[in-house]
Amino acid sequence: MLSLLRSFAAIALTTATLAAQSLSPAEQKMRDYVEQSRTEQVRFLEKVVNISSGTLNQAGVRATGDAFAVELAALGFETRWVSLPPEMKRAGHLFAEHKAKRSRNTGKTVLLLGHLDTVYEGEGQKFAMVDDSIAKGAGSADMKGGDVVILFALKAMAAAGTLSDANIIVVLMGDEESGGEPDSISRRDLVAAAKRSQAVLAFEEDAGKATIARRGFSSWQLNVKARQAHSSGVFSSGYGAIYEAARVLNEFREALSSQPNLTFNPGVIVGGTTVTFDSSEISGTTAGKLNIIAPTAFVQGDLRFLTRGQLDSARVVMQSIVSKSLPGTTSTISFATGNPSMPPTPGNYALLAVLDSVTRALGQGPTEALDPGQRGAGDISYIAAYSDALDGLGVVGRGSHSPDETVNLRSLPVATVRAAVLINRLTHRRR
Repeated sequence: MLSLLRSFAAIALTTATLAAQSLSPAEQKMRDYVEQSRTEQVRFLEKVVNISSGTLNQAGVRATGDAFAVELAALGFETRWVSLPPEMKRAGHLFAEHKAKRSRNTGKTVLLLGHLDTVYEGEGQKFAMVDDSIAKGAGSADMKGGDVVILFALKAMAAAGTLSDANIIVVLMGDEESGGEPDSISRRDLVAAAKRSQAVLAFEEDAGKATIARRGFSSWQLNVKARQAHSSGVFSSGYGAIYEAARVLNEFREALSSQPNLTFNPGVIVGGTTVTFDSSEISGTTAGKLNIIAPTAFVQGDLRFLTRGQLDSARVVMQSIVSKSLPGTTSTISFATGNPSMPPTPGNYALLAVLDSVTRALGQGPTEALDPGQRGAGDISYIAAYSDALDGLGVVGRGSHSPDETVNLRSLPVATVRAAVLINRLTHRRR
C-alpha cells in the first residue's frame, strides 16, 4: 500500500511543481507582510506563552483562547467558545469561522488546527530570550508557536486582500495534551467541523518534513496471578507472577518488534507478594520476600500503530501470547482505546504536493513526507477520516514536554509565509 501511495505522491509532486514555480502578486504581498510583522509576531507569542495554560488550568486555557479570539474577530471571523461538561475538568475549545463573501468561490474549505494547552501545570516557564534567535517558555513551540503561525498567516492573507474570499475554520483545542473523556464529547465539535472541510492543516512542530501520517495510540494492562509458595519450589510448584510477566513481555518483543510503524512499550511494572496498582494514575506499590514466589504482577504500557488493521492484528497476537501461561500462573490482558491513527492517503499526498509547490516557490526547497514513526498521536487523527490532512506546519523547537522547551524564532516567519501561501492556494483553487 505504502509503495503505491509513494508512486502517487511522486506523480502529484511533479504535477504541482510544474504548475506553480513562482509566487503570484498577492502571495508576494503576503511574504512582505510577514517580513514586516516579525516583531509584532514575537511579541504576541510572548504574550500567550506568559499565560499559564496547563490542560487542567481551565482559566489559563480560556484566557489564552480569548487572546486569539480577539485577533481572529478583528479579521472577520465569527468566534465561539465550546465548553465541556464540568465533570470533564477541561476548559473547552476555541472555534472561529470565516466565510467567503462571494458565494462563487470554488476553493476548499480549510480547517486550521492547533491547541491552547501545555503539558505542564502551574506557572510554567515564562517567555525569555536565550540568544538572538532562540526563546524558551512553556508551550513556546508545542504549540503556541504554531497557533501564532496560524494567526499571522491569516493576517498576511488579509493584508494581501485574499482572506475575504476564503472559507476557513480555525480550531484551537483546549485539551490536546490530555484529552477529556469521553472523546465522543470532547472531540464532537471538531469532528463536525472536519466534515464540513475538504482539507485539514495542523500546526504541530516542524520536523523538517511534512506529516502525511501519524500513528495512533492505545494502552494495555497485563494482570498476572500465580500460586504463592516457598521460593525453593519455583521451578516445580509454579513459576510465579514475575516470571510470567517477563515471559509475556519478551514474547511480545519477539513476535511483534520487527513490524514497521508498530511499537509497544511497558511503561510501568509492579510485582510481589503485596501489590497495589492504580491504572488511572499509572502508579503502584509493592512488597515481598525473597523466599516467597510472587503471586501478583501488573504491567501497563502503550501500543502505537499506523492503521486500525495493524492495531487489531497486534492485539490478537498479544492475546494469544498471554493465553499460554507458565505453570502455576494465569494472565489476562485488557486494552483501552486512545487516539486513532492518521494513515497515509492519496488525498494527504495531494496536499503534500501543493505544499511542495509552495516551499519551492518561496525558495525554501522541496518538501518530503516524514516517517510516521517520528510522530506521536495528535488531534488531527480524530478527523483524518473525514478530510485530507497534513501536519507539522508549525515552528521549529526543541525540548517539548520538558522544562527546557525552546522555539527558534527564525522559524516563525518561515512557517508563517509557508502557511499563508498554502492556505491561499487551497482556498482559491477548484476542488
